[in-house]
Amino acid sequence: MPFSHCEEVTLYYEAHGEGPSLLLLAGLGGGTWSWYGQVPYFKEHYRTICFDNRGAGHSSVPSGPYRMIQLAEDALCLLDHLDVERAFVLGLSMGGMIAQELVLLAPERILALFLGCTHCGGSLRVPPAPDTLRLLAANAGLSQKEIVEKNLPIFFSQACRKEDPEATAAYCAAQLSSPVQPEYAFLAQLAAIQDFDSTERIGQINVPTMIVTGSEDILVPPENAQILAKLIHNAEMAVIPGAGHALHAECPETLNSLADGFFRHCLPGGLHRGSG
Repeated sequence: MPFSHCEEVTLYYEAHGEGPSLLLLAGLGGGTWSWYGQVPYFKEHYRTICFDNRGAGHSSVPSGPYRMIQLAEDALCLLDHLDVERAFVLGLSMGGMIAQELVLLAPERILALFLGCTHCGGSLRVPPAPDTLRLLAANAGLSQKEIVEKNLPIFFSQACRKEDPEATAAYCAAQLSSPVQPEYAFLAQLAAIQDFDSTERIGQINVPTMIVTGSEDILVPPENAQILAKLIHNAEMAVIPGAGHALHAECPETLNSLADGFFRHCLPGGLHRGSG
């Protein structure tokens, strides 16, 4: 198993395909297994890199709380380990927050930024309903399977749960294939989200950026995407009608196409296997 040693943590990672480097940043509790709908698509034209954030999967699970800048420093350390000079970055949910910190930390390393179902934190963040947060955090005494099933209404739109059981089944299978995340690590990652605030710095982002949200996202309401689009210079924005929070799992084809088209536009001459 490939690992990168980044100061006090060890990160498990995977790299697939050839071409310009694309770094995938997973959300709360997610990791390499989260990208089953993206890696097969992107590896055809990109060197597609994913990893388990600290506190999840096969990476180190140190005591918390964590800070978002630590998670961004982990990602940068991995790019260094893989000798990646510049990369496209796709981050969803907490991964979108890591992506913001990463581009602020090392803007010269980022070709373009794709932020999905995420927010800027701080006083401008539009939070979910209190009941949604309570349900997300109510994991005590539950098995991994029970937690995954409990969270389906948070991550998927009602229409998807009703009309596309294959999508939710694939998501559940991927989640259950991963190592069980300890409760303290879940809370440590959650603390990083709660403390995250890029509102005073986000205007410094000056790389091509696209922001995507699902119209039915109840965990990170779509208003957050509008706020990001206003704060980031020349950012593009797209709303996926009817989609919930888990864009990578509910509508992978749409998400992949949006990101791929955006990244291609950001590289003059287009993308070719083996380039970059």
